Amino acid sequence: MTDQAASEYRAAGEAQETSGWAVGFILFAGVVMVTAGIFQAFDGLVALFNDEFFVATRNYFFRFDITAWGWIHLLMGVLVILAGFGVIAGQTWARVVGITMAVLSALANFAFIPYYPFWALTIIALDVFVIWALAAHGRDVKV
Repeated sequence: MTDQAASEYRAAGEAQETSGWAVGFILFAGVVMVTAGIFQAFDGLVALFNDEFFVATRNYFFRFDITAWGWIHLLMGVLVILAGFGVIAGQTWARVVGITMAVLSALANFAFIPYYPFWALTIIALDVFVIWALAAHGRDVKV
């Protein structure tokens, strides 16, 4: 084996230094998850307590009762908050759950656009950032 091949072999087995940017993105993604979860839970509570706050366009494909949307958003918000705290704590399972919940949250908010467009698009943008940060930099952070 040549000296270069031996040094590359040793380097592959050594621990890689964690990038400060990766740690920052993951921590920020966790904070964004907690924030988006609070927004979504708040959205659900508003839908549960005040049925007349949200008004949908007519003949929309995803037309659900506002109370059903309230429960969907409240439960999803609580799950996103819990996964966000797991991401902040550096748990591997939380990254997987975080990506899954961010995808489901984005889909639910896409269906919720006719009820409250600005709020739904804001949550979708936050979810896209969380998916990117957890997928691109999640492996860089080791517990």
